[in-house]
Amino acid sequence: MDGNKSARKLFWRWRSNPLRRHDDIVEAWLVLGVWAVVAVGGTAAGLVTAHATDETLARQRAERHSVQAVLLTDARERASSVRSASGQVLADVRWTAVDGSVRTDRTPVDTGMRAGSHVVLWQDDLGSLATQPPSPAEAAVEAGVMGSFAGLALAGAAYALGAVTRWRLDLRRIGEWGREWDLAGPQWGHRTT
Repeated sequence: MDGNKSARKLFWRWRSNPLRRHDDIVEAWLVLGVWAVVAVGGTAAGLVTAHATDETLARQRAERHSVQAVLLTDARERASSVRSASGQVLADVRWTAVDGSVRTDRTPVDTGMRAGSHVVLWQDDLGSLATQPPSPAEAAVEAGVMGSFAGLALAGAAYALGAVTRWRLDLRRIGEWGREWDLAGPQWGHRTT
């Protein structure tokens, strides 16, 4: 009996009721739709985003390769005006690209390194300098975070859209009640002010 009573409470918006209006039915379907989008759409968006992020990071791991480079200048604090939070400075380096060509560029290296020191750089398939790709564990964490953000963003947007629509329905219902009261109020006789 309690199960039947709770089911009736849960689905009260769909029950036949002489006081139920069209807007009540619209609101009931809207709430159901929003929760479906939040549950199913948010999950799907999160999974798709996590999968796409993981594939992108796996492609980076496949396309980027480490190379040994030679430091051309001493890496002193005064030698570079650019300094990172990790205590690295920009310095000139030379390396041999995949195609055999010798390249030079500036890259962050640890402060205090001397010219002629060997440093490990990362380059893409074109031989351009690139950042070190994330490890599989780091990629999994990043994919999970990106997927979570995507799912929450979709859920938040759906919830906000549903809230705005419900607010508009409430304004319409209040307006209808006011118009109906203007019709019914005078029939009640004397008003107290």
